[in-house]
Amino acid sequence: MSERRIAVVTGGSAGIGADICQRLLDDGYEVVSLARRAPDWTHANLTTIQVDLLDAAATEAAAQAIAEQFPVTHFVHNAGVIWPKLLGEVELAELQGLTQIHLGAAISLMQAFLPGMRERHFGRVVLMSSRGALGLPTRTAYSATKAGMIGMARTWALELAPQGITVNVVAPGPIHTDMYYEVIEAGSERDKALAASIPVKRVGRADDVTRAVMFFADPANSFVTGQTLYVCGGASIGSITL
Repeated sequence: MSERRIAVVTGGSAGIGADICQRLLDDGYEVVSLARRAPDWTHANLTTIQVDLLDAAATEAAAQAIAEQFPVTHFVHNAGVIWPKLLGEVELAELQGLTQIHLGAAISLMQAFLPGMRERHFGRVVLMSSRGALGLPTRTAYSATKAGMIGMARTWALELAPQGITVNVVAPGPIHTDMYYEVIEAGSERDKALAASIPVKRVGRADDVTRAVMFFADPANSFVTGQTLYVCGGASIGSITL
């Protein structure tokens, strides 16, 4: 591969996405962040593109512009929305929106980056799913689309492996971010109970997820593809105490 490493990170302005961007920059990558708002920090090797990934046309335009300007080697699709609702309250428009941001945006961006990755015979793709893909109350649309990311990544992995492109998934459990606190009040009894229910007895941090992403992003890890790594403190393997 080229010595120049260029990573596109969606949702890179805050939370897990910002932590991933900063770690990549620390490791010498050039980073392109796609998010609805610009981050509140800058770096000489950071390019920020403001785009709403819920807008399919705007996403496709941004993808083409990036592909024309940058020889993208890494793609981390981190952006996401929860929109929690019980089944009886779910609106199909919400399912369509989450399908666009979790699946459609990933497809549009990868279709733009794929010719360059194929030409260089190298690519690292990481999709951000969720522990919620295994099922969680109030997550009909969210869990459906996050589970879809896992199936999509496995398909891409099979198609792209002969071309030097790996595709893997990181699936976080509860992580202390603004999105987490939109659903659970900080310091509340619910917050404490959730931490206590996790086998490692704490809620995750953004850097817990970033380390998993960096493993899959490593150019040396060419023999790992189509895998899903749950970064969840053990929440994905058991929830019943006997």
